[in-house]
Amino acid sequence: MKSKRQLSFKTFLRRFFKLILYGFILSLVYLLICKWLMPPITFTQLTNWIGGNGLKRDYVNRSKISSNARLAVIASEDQLFPDHNGFDFKSIEKAMKHNQKSKSLHGASTISQQTAKNVFLWQGRSWLRKGLEVYFTFMIEKIWGKKRILEVYMNVAEMGDGIFGIEKASQKYFNKSSANLSRQEAALIAACLPNPRRYSVKPVSRYVSIRSGWILRQMNNLQADPDIQKIVSNSLSKK
Repeated sequence: MKSKRQLSFKTFLRRFFKLILYGFILSLVYLLICKWLMPPITFTQLTNWIGGNGLKRDYVNRSKISSNARLAVIASEDQLFPDHNGFDFKSIEKAMKHNQKSKSLHGASTISQQTAKNVFLWQGRSWLRKGLEVYFTFMIEKIWGKKRILEVYMNVAEMGDGIFGIEKASQKYFNKSSANLSRQEAALIAACLPNPRRYSVKPVSRYVSIRSGWILRQMNNLQADPDIQKIVSNSLSKK
């Protein structure tokens, strides 16, 4: 006859695996919904709003985002975006080696990883979040594809204190739609992405000024790449 302890452990396991199964099903359903619709709110947006920083955003579809802005974000954040399957293992290895030797931490997250974190998860460095990030990154690469990943990223990424998405950033900093961003303007916004609460686009901080120049040079180098053209296209402006 089984002891109460054995029975309770089996009950716990059953409930645990049911919870995992339900969590997987719900995450898959939400992921499929977000293939076609923008997320109603993200954890980062919610914590910003609760923290009193406001929630300023305007979601726009891909056709309303300047090709200059798309190219600037790829040049700034993930130049191998068209080529990897969600993870840049060489950059991850390089960042790990740096972080072992230095107190200043370097990240190696791809645009796909950042999108997975921004849409489905919370900020932080816990192993649980990292593990879930791997799962969601893999899934959006398989289900969404590169163009949708970039479109969602550019709508949910923080681009200033309480400012989310390229459209609201463009209106805030340059009083225009993101569809009309010049190369210089797009590079300035992309330059703040590593830490949008610290690096100011307007007035332009020293870091953003220097980094935007580097991004412009990278844009010039990358714009003829056929794989990047497939993701970025609309004809690229030279303004």
